[in-house]
Amino acid sequence: MALKHIHLSTTICLFALAALPLQAQTESTVWRLDNLESLGGQPLAVEGSPRLIDTPRGKAIEFDGVDDALFLDVHPLEGWSSFTVEVVFNPYSDGPTEQRFFHMQENETDSRVMFETRIVDGNRWFLDTFIKSGEQKVVNYAQNHLHPTGAWYHAAIVVDGQTFKHYVDGELELSEQLDYAAQREGHMSLGVRINRVNWFKGAIRTIRFTPQALAPNSFLSAKD
Repeated sequence: MALKHIHLSTTICLFALAALPLQAQTESTVWRLDNLESLGGQPLAVEGSPRLIDTPRGKAIEFDGVDDALFLDVHPLEGWSSFTVEVVFNPYSDGPTEQRFFHMQENETDSRVMFETRIVDGNRWFLDTFIKSGEQKVVNYAQNHLHPTGAWYHAAIVVDGQTFKHYVDGELELSEQLDYAAQREGHMSLGVRINRVNWFKGAIRTIRFTPQALAPNSFLSAKD
């Protein structure tokens, strides 16, 4: 399994929240996984051979579901008591049944925020999201919300300090109460859980982090 250091590209964008006046703007950080050179200026370790691919909407990084992963020594949600995390991704049909494809975790604790997928019958999937905050563990396991595999989707986790919601393509699937506490510095992985289990087979094109709970009309879309 090859190990090397690379960077992926980052873009910073400013946008106005739909429910707020123009002067009350929020800064979001957008990561475009469109090359193998930079990602937010953060050095990253690559395991396996993630591949740069072309998609109808630009470049993306493809993972093989066996040993491809990206690791960063940064926690994008550090210090945020509310947030929105969005990811544009494509889960492939022949991936493992359980896949932890986007994992952010506080150093020296197991407090974490995770996107996961479950593959059903080889041609459908559903979103499973998880947050551990202190002693609280909350799972949004959307087994009744099935989607065809092999297409691009937008998924979002939204936390406002009291609730934890997740969305697929702008549609709310599940919401649970969560007394969330801001996490400290940490690390993250893409393509696998941080402890290198439950590998992801598919591609990731775009990720966006916002230090506020966004409404769906302010989300990115599967075309981003």
